Amino acid sequence: MTSANHKRNPGMPLDLGWLRATTVNLSATQRRAQTLGTRRSVKSDWQAAWLLRAITMIDLTTLAGDDTPGKVTRLCAKARQPLRQDLIDALDIDDLNVTVGAVCVYHQRVQDALAALRGSGIPVAAVSTGFPAGLSPFAQRIEEIHQSVEAGAHEIDIVISREHVLRGNWRALYEEVCEMRRACGSAHMKTILATGELRPLWNVARASKVCMMAGADFIKTSTGKEPVNATLEVGLTMTREIRAYEALSGCRVGFKPAGGIRSAKDALNWLILIKEELGDAWLNNRLFRFGASGLLTDIERQLSHYATGRYAASHHMPMA
Repeated sequence: MTSANHKRNPGMPLDLGWLRATTVNLSATQRRAQTLGTRRSVKSDWQAAWLLRAITMIDLTTLAGDDTPGKVTRLCAKARQPLRQDLIDALDIDDLNVTVGAVCVYHQRVQDALAALRGSGIPVAAVSTGFPAGLSPFAQRIEEIHQSVEAGAHEIDIVISREHVLRGNWRALYEEVCEMRRACGSAHMKTILATGELRPLWNVARASKVCMMAGADFIKTSTGKEPVNATLEVGLTMTREIRAYEALSGCRVGFKPAGGIRSAKDALNWLILIKEELGDAWLNNRLFRFGASGLLTDIERQLSHYATGRYAASHHMPMA
């Protein structure tokens, strides 16, 4: 089941008082993030199940200058069947019909992805609004959203103007995201904060709140193009704001870490974070996604080890 089956976030009026009251205990957040992967672990007998679930939460992504229709078609084939058939047979999971959560591409490749995924139920996400910098003229950014929605994209990953956050212009950020939300129409909107460029964690916390108040269905850490992308510190900060927003509005907003998540161990750490901070309700692709391109390969290698007792070479699990 994808995010298209989940209740939308209607947003709410901008509450500057709630925003100004936002604080982040930096040292406590850092300590919690440092111990997350050591204080808790997934028992080996359960790791395969957790990794299979992680696959269903991946936004399998290609956002490169050499993207072609053929490359996207191969990626979509991997999205439809993320694991080799011999592994599916060895794990006895053929009846689970495991697929990724979505395929994420540039606007120019939306129709290629839709054609390759027809009948699979896997949604297509398009990055938009001047991705990754978000510095093109605003009218052009809105038009990009309209074009991707008209092309058939089910989800739109938008980028915010970092300037609004760095200057504390929260109303401008709110109005910008509200306008983008309207342009998305029925397509779900994932709002990329580019947290590596927002500097202090309290900026991340406040930007998260503003974007949720403006109607974001997901908040996402990064474009994957910044020097620093998804970190557990940022993840803790953003998930706690999601929890606060649910307490205030009664609405559940999704979360997507993206950039730098490459190993099965990374995936397990993020799933532990989600389970502990937001609970089991978020452990599905309606409310949690990984933005990744290389993560699937390592998960497949770990599942191969679980099934056979041996690690397969990466080239035995080609991505596309």
